[in-house]
Amino acid sequence: MSLIVTLSEADEAAEYFPEMQVWHTMLVAGTYQELNWVKFEPGSRYPLHSHPYEQTSVVIQGRMRLTVGDEVREVGPGDMWFAPSDVPHGGEILGNEPVIFIDVYSPPSGGHDGSVTYF
Repeated sequence: MSLIVTLSEADEAAEYFPEMQVWHTMLVAGTYQELNWVKFEPGSRYPLHSHPYEQTSVVIQGRMRLTVGDEVREVGPGDMWFAPSDVPHGGEILGNEPVIFIDVYSPPSGGHDGSVTYF
């Protein structure tokens, strides 16, 4: 993938994971961080989980009820969150529109390496 990525390119590159009802693609993996694009379909859930890397995210489209640690808030386009390492986070997709967000992991996650814990 290029170092400059359009939203349509990210969408086209995404792989669907039916067990989680999520579209995902790792856009760029650097030495110290990783850029990801994620889309959850209406009616699905962003499962409560934690991992050993930090996560900073920005909502691009849609709305969800997000949990990060003990905090629960409704978020939508332009809203952001930070999940420190090993802090549970996830959400409920609201409405009839997919939720798309951009994640930055630091350090890079290394892909699906089994380091994610689901609750």
